[in-house]
Amino acid sequence: MPYKPNEREYRNLGSFDTQGVAQSEELIVRGTPIVFDTPTVLFEMDGVEYKEQIASGALDGCDMSDFIFNRNHGMNDGTVYARTKNNSLTYQVTQRGLDIEAHLDNEDERHRALHRDIEKRRVDKMSFSFVVKEDSYDRETHTRTILKIKKLYDVSAVDFPAYNDTSISTARDFFSAEHEKEFKELEERRRRQMLIARTLC
Repeated sequence: MPYKPNEREYRNLGSFDTQGVAQSEELIVRGTPIVFDTPTVLFEMDGVEYKEQIASGALDGCDMSDFIFNRNHGMNDGTVYARTKNNSLTYQVTQRGLDIEAHLDNEDERHRALHRDIEKRRVDKMSFSFVVKEDSYDRETHTRTILKIKKLYDVSAVDFPAYNDTSISTARDFFSAEHEKEFKELEERRRRQMLIARTLC
């Protein structure tokens, strides 16, 4: 079944591991774009912090047959720096999260430039894009937990790791709907209490 473009969500959670990156002539970058069980505040609404976390086990059964490593999710130039399909991008799911290793092309100046930026820590954060298969929501802590990821599209080096309206729009819709439900329930409870108070008078 094809995935719908508007199902895709973007998150900035992980970082690069630069240890040993410059020890060889190969252009290799390593990082952890997905970190499990780590609540992250996505945004605040009416003084309430709304958080999200990726559950350990969320990648079990995920379609990871072909995903890519790029920069800013390809929004600048669409360059594919590495890909699982040709084994230039490899990964391992650990207890901590998703670890990746990308082998860049040392004959391509764009690849060399990205490697330099990561090596010099000008770029030090990672992001990933995905489709949610299953999630849950805790109203007490205002935390959404991604229980299962259906499809992983890419892992990305990002210049600006802060969430923006584009990357967080689907999650914002989710939390806005939950916020509206909570507000309506509070309002309904307040009205019931007022009716009870009037009846008792």
